[in-house]
Amino acid sequence: MRIGVVAPARGIDEALASRALGLAAVATPEVDLVFHPQCFLSEGHFAGSDAVRAAAFLEVANDPAFDAIWFARGGYGSNRILHSVMPHLGEAARRKTYLGFSDMGFLLGALYAARIGHPVHGPMASVAASGDGGAAFARSLLWLVRKDRSVLEPGLDGRPAAAFNLAILTALIGTPWLPDLTDHVLIVEEVSEPLYRVDRMLFTMAHATQLKGLAGVRLGEVSEVVDNDPPWGESLETMIARWCGEMRVPYLGRAQIGHYRGNRVVPFGVA
Repeated sequence: MRIGVVAPARGIDEALASRALGLAAVATPEVDLVFHPQCFLSEGHFAGSDAVRAAAFLEVANDPAFDAIWFARGGYGSNRILHSVMPHLGEAARRKTYLGFSDMGFLLGALYAARIGHPVHGPMASVAASGDGGAAFARSLLWLVRKDRSVLEPGLDGRPAAAFNLAILTALIGTPWLPDLTDHVLIVEEVSEPLYRVDRMLFTMAHATQLKGLAGVRLGEVSEVVDNDPPWGESLETMIARWCGEMRVPYLGRAQIGHYRGNRVVPFGVA
């Protein structure tokens, strides 16, 4: 199996890629993990210009020699290439699995909306440097290579699901790249935000006309919370239960996804 790694947002360095190749050789020796040179570029915030990042993604997505795309890392920027990549994905792109999360939710959502390939929320190649002994890194590889169900988020129950960073989800609302999630369980997570902003994003989610008809909502990890001044004074459970009530969908409890070492794999649709 051949997996291509590209960086539609921020880049990584070659030392991290070398570590990733070493971990892959141990976890899944049968895989050929190929880092596109674009991953190591730097242009301001991004791993190359918008045009360069788009070209690298299309090159690997449309190459039938690759079975899957594993995103290098998040950050910010994949939304800036949606308009230039989505119309140009060919037949080879439709057969691939695409795995990442956080900012990559822009691409995962757009691919799922267009019914192109198999989008999957899960740890990215950059977690090779997370210090967890390669556990999160291996989870994604084991899904990509062997469809090992032991790496899946344990609460998946056979209903179609989709997982997003909350900021990415709310940014997709009102755009053509938010997929139809009717009858799906929506799982959300967040990182590095004060709770008032989380609450504001939950308000947007709850009242978005594009998100009507959900089967339920689950809450993943909300990590590295920025302090409120004054203190917020309301729990996450209270917040999401209230907004799910206004949304008129059931709140189905917590989920093991997010910006932390326990991040599990969630294929879009039915696993």
